[in-house]
Parts: sequence; C-alpha cells; structure tokens
Amino acid sequence: MKPIALILALAAALLAPPLAAPPAQAQVRLPSLGDAVSDDVGVGSEKRLGDEIMRQIRRDPDYIDDPLLLDYVQRLWSRLVAAARQRGDIGADTDAVFAWEAFLVRDRSFNAFALPGGYVGVHLGLIATAGTRDELASVLGHELSHVTQRHIARSISSSSRQSMVGMAAMILGVLAASRANSPDGINAAIVGSQAAMIQGQLNFSRDMEREADRIGFNVMTEAGFSPEGMGAMFEKLENASRLNDSGNYPYLRSHPLTTERIGEARTRAQAAGHADAATPTPEHLLMQARARVLGDPMVASLRRVQAQAGESDRTQAAPQRMAALYGSALASSQLRETQRAQASLDAARALAGDDAAAQRILSMLQARIWLDGGEAPRALALADSLDDGSRPVMLMRAQAALDAARAARSPQSDALRRGTDLLQTWVAEHPQDATAWSLLAQCNAHQGLPLRAVRAEAEERAALGDLNGAIDRLRAGQRLARDAAPGRTDFIDASVIDARLRQIDALRRSLQADSRNGPPP
Repeated sequence: MKPIALILALAAALLAPPLAAPPAQAQVRLPSLGDAVSDDVGVGSEKRLGDEIMRQIRRDPDYIDDPLLLDYVQRLWSRLVAAARQRGDIGADTDAVFAWEAFLVRDRSFNAFALPGGYVGVHLGLIATAGTRDELASVLGHELSHVTQRHIARSISSSSRQSMVGMAAMILGVLAASRANSPDGINAAIVGSQAAMIQGQLNFSRDMEREADRIGFNVMTEAGFSPEGMGAMFEKLENASRLNDSGNYPYLRSHPLTTERIGEARTRAQAAGHADAATPTPEHLLMQARARVLGDPMVASLRRVQAQAGESDRTQAAPQRMAALYGSALASSQLRETQRAQASLDAARALAGDDAAAQRILSMLQARIWLDGGEAPRALALADSLDDGSRPVMLMRAQAALDAARAARSPQSDALRRGTDLLQTWVAEHPQDATAWSLLAQCNAHQGLPLRAVRAEAEERAALGDLNGAIDRLRAGQRLARDAAPGRTDFIDASVIDARLRQIDALRRSLQADSRNGPPP
C-alpha cells in the first residue's frame, strides 16, 4: 500500500461513522443544508485537521506538482468553486476558512477524494481516463459538493473527538512504518482505528452520495460544463464495475454506483436538453496523454508510450494522433532522448493547427526540450513569447533565465531579475507554492542574495509541511546575518527571517499542544 493510500486509509477510519452505526437501510436523516452540522466539529477544527493531513501528503513522493496538469485541473476546479459560491453552496463560515484547493497524486488508478478543510485530491489516472473535460468536471463537482455540504463533518460521530486528536500522530506512525517497509508497524498504527471501515478514502452514506450527485450536477452545469459529462462518467464506471478492475477503479469501492444514481444522472442530462455526448477538446487530449506519461515514470512504461505513437492508426482523427505524438515526445524527453522527442513534437505541432491552447502546451514541451539540451536562451525567448501570466509559463521563464545566467557565468541579467520579481510577487499571493519558493531560492542564491535564498528555502520546507526543516533553515539565516561583515547584512531581510522563525515555531508549538490536549471546539 502506498504512503498516500495509507494516509487516506487512516482518514477513512478516523472520520467514518463508528462500527456500531445503523445499517444503510436505517440511515439517520441528514441535517438540512441550513442546519448546524455538529457541535463537535466546527469549521476551524475541520480546517486544522485537513491542514495536518495535507502537511503529510505534501511530503509524500506520490504528491506531484506538475505545473501544466495542475493548471488545467485548477482552471476547471476554479470554475466549479465560483459556481458553487454563486449558488450559495459555499457559506460565509467556510468561504474564508477552507482551502478550496485541488492537488494531484501520482497514481494510475481512477480516483478522486475529498479531505477535511476544502482539499480535493485528483489521481493522474482519473485525468487519463476521463474522456472529456466535462467528465472530469463531473467528478470534481461531486467531490466539491462533499466539501460544501460538510459531509466529512457529518460523518464524524460525537465519540470520535479523541480520534481527531490522535490522527496526526497516527499518520506519522504509518509514514514511518511504510518508509521502513514494515508491515507490522503499519498494522500496529492502524489497530484500534475502526479498521473494518478502511476503504482507501473517505466514505459517505448513500444519502450523502445522492446529495453530492444532485448538487454536483447543478454546479457543473452552472459552471458551463456539459450536463452529459456526469452521465457519461457514470456509464464508464458502470462498464468498469462489470469487469475485474484489478484495483484500477478504487472510486467504485468508495462511491458505489446504483441503478438509481445512474438513472438520475441520465434523466438530469436529458432534462437539461443535452442528448449528445461532449467531444474532447485538443487541450484535454493532451492533458490525458501527459497524465498517462507522468502517472507511470518507469522506463518500460515510457517505452510503451513511445511505441504506441509509432503504431497509431493513420485513420485516427488529427487531435487523437496529435495527443499520441505529444505523449511520445514527453516520454522521450523523460528518457533524455532529445532527438526522438523533437521529431515527435514537430509532428504533433503540425497536427495542432491554429488551436491556441494546444500550441501553448506543445510550446511548453519545446521549451523543456531546449532547456534539457542546454539551449536556455532559446527556451527563454519562447517563454517570453508565451508570457500569459500563468503559473506554468512564469516558472518556465524563471528557470530558463536562471539557466541562461548560469551558462553565461553571469550573476545577474535583466531576464533573471524580472523572473525573480515575478516569483516574489507570486509567492506573496500563494505562500503554499513550494515549487515557486524552491526556484526563487535558486534565483536569489545565484544573484548573491544569501539571506533571501535561505528564507525561500525555509518557506519551501514550510509549504511542504516540514516545519522542523523550515526552522532549521531560518536559524541558519540568523547565523548568516550575525556572521556577515559590517555593512553587508540586509536588515530588512534579517528582520523578515526573525519574524518568520517566531511564526513557524509558534505554529509548531500549537500543533504539538493540539496533539496533547485536543483542538478547541
């Protein structure tokens, strides 16, 4: 069992109803949307619980920050969140407190899951399997509705307070045992945590699933996605449920389909006046291909992707062939086979035509190939031409500027200064972006700004949930400031380091106190 899967298993065990709960046929009536969810699980407590789970997940090797894939998912997710907010599904109590964050998990299985505090995880296998962006949006909308309706809080019984308090420690125990490849240690960490309820992620009642279907459908359609997306996804899952999925569809086990749910999805789509299935956009096909490649980085798997592009049927439509060639180019790039990657990419670009979204994705791979080939100035010029204010382009541009400055043995350049400024502005608004902090640290170090580099390294560690590592880096920054020659210390940077050290150390102490005494109600 992978580390992230173990974390989710523990979350399921600790947040699921107790084993003595009534059977499904005798489900207790859910509170109406306007009712208080629970006196035991406040919004703040749920958010802190989610934050602690995410601190562990972000440090897991299966947590992946691929800028292009995350940007694609985030754009779909943001539309859904905006629609839910417009509908009034997101109340004032959760709007400002919950994270409303989607993240990626490097796993080939078809799955997505909601966590406490507004976090939703998306397996790369889901992106690779969803035939259209509307199908993907239907799953995201469903999981978003679990969050907006506080289904997680509803599932926590009044007797599970102690379980909430002990969750962080149990997660740490499971992670340590899994890293040591100790099945006995893993089993010991799970013992006593309602193990019979573990199914790999949070489980909800049938009433909750139906509510998430209904609200999720309305959210996705009001966000501008095709109503057929949910019906098409249910049909795909229904077909998979008839087969032995060999563990590839964990979503089916945690979100069991019923004839009633499938029929309701089809009826809603027909009532909305959409009988035809949506067609995949070139952008979605490219993101599918990217998810397949990044979901399994083994050499043998990358070789299979290369071969599939070469064996593709010439009668296929141009967008499908373009996506196959893109996958081959990306696989070749991962294998550092630059010439083969370039040939496949050139063929893909010829098929992309004037589709701006597709050409942008293909250009980003071109810039990566040039960077890997030591042609940073060409990659920088291409990134400049793509400058659209997006995170993927910003990161690519800053990396290209840094690589170009390193190749020229120049500590500074206008391009590097601009890239650094953009990164600094970005992290000020997105302080949890560990990737941006890491790149900012490298840019500052190359320009001879050691205090800013150390501070950025500390922020990267904090964003990844490694509070001890962040504190160590900030203390190193304090020593660096003390040991600097007179007149060589930037007192503003030193003051920022002092302030952040106090803040992060206070957060660590607060978390330690919560683990001992339990969070406030």
